Amino acid sequence: MNRAGEEFGASHVSGVHVKICGVTSPDDAVGCVLAGASAIGVNLVPGTPRCVDVADARAIAAAVGPAALVVAVVRDRSVPEMLELRERVRCGCLQLHGSEPPESLVPLLPHAYKAIAVATAQDVLVAARYGGEYILADAKTVAGSGGLGQTFDWSLVRGLARTRKLVLAGGLTPENVAEAIGVVSPHTVDVASGVERSGHPRSKDLGRVRAFVAAVREAAGTPGDTSGLGPVL
Repeated sequence: MNRAGEEFGASHVSGVHVKICGVTSPDDAVGCVLAGASAIGVNLVPGTPRCVDVADARAIAAAVGPAALVVAVVRDRSVPEMLELRERVRCGCLQLHGSEPPESLVPLLPHAYKAIAVATAQDVLVAARYGGEYILADAKTVAGSGGLGQTFDWSLVRGLARTRKLVLAGGLTPENVAEAIGVVSPHTVDVASGVERSGHPRSKDLGRVRAFVAAVREAAGTPGDTSGLGPVL
């Protein structure tokens, strides 16, 4: 299993962690880690623009090695399927991004967390039903999945970030991530479409990745060189 699966933040040095999601190649994964990402997300949800197969996800995890946490994004799979996927990919963590009930998360802990789609205060209450230290808040969309570049009212999860280790996702970019951090004070910020090459959802723009990491570090009060290996979870 990828080393960083012990927990987010095992060696937290940057104030706020950066997760780059929807990575589809080992080269992009390594580039993101060198730019300062603490975690890499690989999408295993069939039919989505950034989906990779198990072999590709495993190659990405192998390329990253112990330098960052590799998170496999899954949706509405059975617990045995998720356990098998985690082992086959050799990733550190699973992100449950579907309608999985709280009891599905329990046997996966501590190497998993639930993603909650947020549009109203009522949606935030759903987080309390799920165990684990970590929870991800994403924008609620018609498609029911992330990576669409849509934001939500960040103030809705400000309180949640005080009680859980919150991973904030949904429409984040190098241009707005500092504002989001100022509103929420999350543990981790998660970006996919905001650091992609225009019109190419399967390719990261490493210049935008570096700009995103720099904006996060500045907002978190730890500006510095983003060209070297970033913080490791």
